[in-house]
Formats: sequence, C-alpha cells, structure tokens
Amino acid sequence: MEPVNIGLLGLGTVGGGVVTVLTGNASEIARRAGREIVIAKAAARDYDPTRISGLEHIGHIGNDAFAVVDDPSIDIVIELIGGDSPARELVLKAIANGKHVVTANKALIAKHGNEIFAAAQQHGVTVAFEAAVAGGIPIIKALREGLAANHIEWIAGIINGTGNFILTAMRDQGQPFAEALAEAQALGYAEADPTFDVEGIDAAHKLTILGSLAFGIPLQFDKTITEGIAAIDPQDVAYAEELGYRIKHLGMARRTEAGIELRVHPTLIPERRLLANVDGVMNAVLIKGDVVGPTLYYGAGAGALPTASAVVADVVDITRALTTDPTNRVPHLAFQPTELQDTPVLPLDQVQTAYYLRLSALDQPGVMASIAGLLADEKISIEAIKQKEPLAGETHVTLIMLTHQIIEENMNRAIAQIEALDAVQGPVTRIRMEQLG
Repeated sequence: MEPVNIGLLGLGTVGGGVVTVLTGNASEIARRAGREIVIAKAAARDYDPTRISGLEHIGHIGNDAFAVVDDPSIDIVIELIGGDSPARELVLKAIANGKHVVTANKALIAKHGNEIFAAAQQHGVTVAFEAAVAGGIPIIKALREGLAANHIEWIAGIINGTGNFILTAMRDQGQPFAEALAEAQALGYAEADPTFDVEGIDAAHKLTILGSLAFGIPLQFDKTITEGIAAIDPQDVAYAEELGYRIKHLGMARRTEAGIELRVHPTLIPERRLLANVDGVMNAVLIKGDVVGPTLYYGAGAGALPTASAVVADVVDITRALTTDPTNRVPHLAFQPTELQDTPVLPLDQVQTAYYLRLSALDQPGVMASIAGLLADEKISIEAIKQKEPLAGETHVTLIMLTHQIIEENMNRAIAQIEALDAVQGPVTRIRMEQLG
C-alpha cells in the first residue's frame, strides 16, 4: 500500500516535535496506522535545523506554504503556523483541494471553526484538532468518542500552564503576581508579552472548543467570558488556603436550564478536590457526565513532544479512515452537523456561582449586620465568615466571606451597595467559587 504523504506547515517548537516523533517512531506508527506515513514536504520561513532531529527524512523543505497545500501528491496537511492568517487561508485552500487537515491552532478553531468544518463537510475531508486543547491530553477524543453515551453536565479545566504556574508560585512561595510572572518568563513558560495567557484568552479559545463538543452548540468564542489573574493579591491566595481552598484560573462550561455558561476566571476550589492539586505548568480537565459521573484528564498541556503526540495521533486516525465514507466519520464537533443546537450562551450577569468576598470595614458594632442585611436583600446567603485581627492603631478590619450560589447580577447589586457604605473602605474583592462536587 502506498505511504500517506504529509505536508507540514511550520517547523517551530511543535513542528519540530512532529518531525521527531513521525521519523523516530515511524515503524510503530505504521503498525498502528496500517500504512507508512512520510513527511513529503514541509514549509517554514525560519527554523533552527540544529534543534530538530529527523529533518533528513523530509522529502523537500521550502518556504512556500501554499505550494505545499496545492501539491496533488499531499494527502494530509498539518498546520502548525498558528494565529489567524495565513493559517485560515491555508487550511481552507487545503480543504478545497480535497486534503485532510490536522492543526494545533486553538485560536483558528475557536474563531473560524464553524466556517472550516462546513467547508470540510462540503468537500468530504476531515479536520482534526486534538492538539488544540490541553497539549498531549486526549481530551477531544474523550469528549467526541469516549463519552458519547453521556449528557455532559459540566466541564472544569485548568487549561493554561502559564497561569497555573504563576498561581502555584504565588501560593507556594508567597510571591506577588509580578514576581511570579517574571519567574515564569525566565523559565520560558511565559512569553515576553504574556497577555494571552494571564488574561485568559488562550484558555477561552480552548474552552470554546470544549463547550461546543460537550453541548452540541456552534463555536462562539465571542460569547466566552474571560477574566485574567493579574489582579489576584497574595493575601487572597493565603486567605483561601486558610479556608481550605486554592485559587485556580479555571475554565468552566456548564449546561443550565437558562442556557450554557462559558467562562474563564480566577476561581476558589476546595483543596481536597483533585483539580485543586494540579500545580505548575500541568493541565487537567474534569468532566461530569450523567452516566459515567466525573472523569479527570491530566497531563502536559504544552511542549514540543506532548503536543506532537496529539498531532501524530490525529494523523494516524485520519490514515485509518482514508477509505471511509465521509458521512460515517466521527463528526468534527462530536454531534452530526444537522444536530447542533442554538442553545443560548449566558452573559456574565446571568451566571450562577458562589463567591469569596474580601473587604475592609470599620471595626465597630452594627457594621457586620449592615453588610449582612444588604446581602440578604439580594437573597445572598453567607456560608462562612472570617474577621482578621486589626493591626495596632488600625480602625478598619479585613472581613472574608464565602457565599452560597447566587446569580451574578444579584451579587453586583449587593457589592455596589456595600461599597457605598461609609463604614467600608475601598473596593470589595470578589473571586468566584466552584465546589466541583
């Protein structure tokens, strides 16, 4: 049987990893796929040949990516350029040319996936994207195939290693955010411009994809709520620990009667939960299905070889299915294209969750009662309260409160009224909480 010819776009970190894996494990991969898989052509504007093993096994390396996707001998295009453009144009061109596509580009799928999958459906080809979410963790396959018998209730994920490293350093070493970020940059975990990671944009791309797979809705990145971790104060990390919680930059997708919640934000999680103990640059995704219950997926969320593992697994899957009737392949978004539902994605003020609140109030009788009364007016129930001892000469004390679940718009009103009290100094710090029970 003829080998399957790969056209590889990009020889950066992940592209180099793919070359290493496909060439180094060639015989084992062929045994699994049923056919030899070779990199016939690669395109890259710039790469370091001393860093990549296996380059000698590539048929041709050039700098014209469009020439690769237009080559009639190429069966599968692997897109590892990243970003929106020219990745989108290259993928759509490959699809129009009847080629299958494998990509690790989460932004491309989150923002343009609906268009890309419609084109793939029209041309009878597959677009595989396991590496787009959580690196080497096979979470896409788990949702599309392993959990296909389940009604997915919710997903909670630590899906950005940089943010998780920073919060772990803040907890373990007592560092402020800026110091923890600088350490992450020094170790190569964070980019010089860390915005995508620390503001939750990278995690939001991934959560958009997971939410679509879980609930059978179109990809809607623009409706995914995103909040970063730059405002997290070391004292909140310490107070959370005292109360038996840890702060994680959590991606949360939940099905409710009102609609779908898609949100990325700092979140208190009980320290006894497995997800709360995922530290450093590691990723983990917890999925609650109605039949199977909770299942946890843990591993390396980035890096050359873990991500390459997911890319090559997609290539093997496509190779196995090359002779399959396109209408009988695993659907791109887990549900048949005609079965996607227009379930609304909820805005932030309609999200329901519990809260950690920290505020500074006058240390005098009646103040706590006033605050509790304002919360009660908005039907907000207090689960726990902790008052820190005032420092010598200080007139204000720090109050920490944990609430039961309430709709966010109620909490917004309550916080606005609490901040207006003369006895309260400065803004109220609010961090959402999830029990994940």
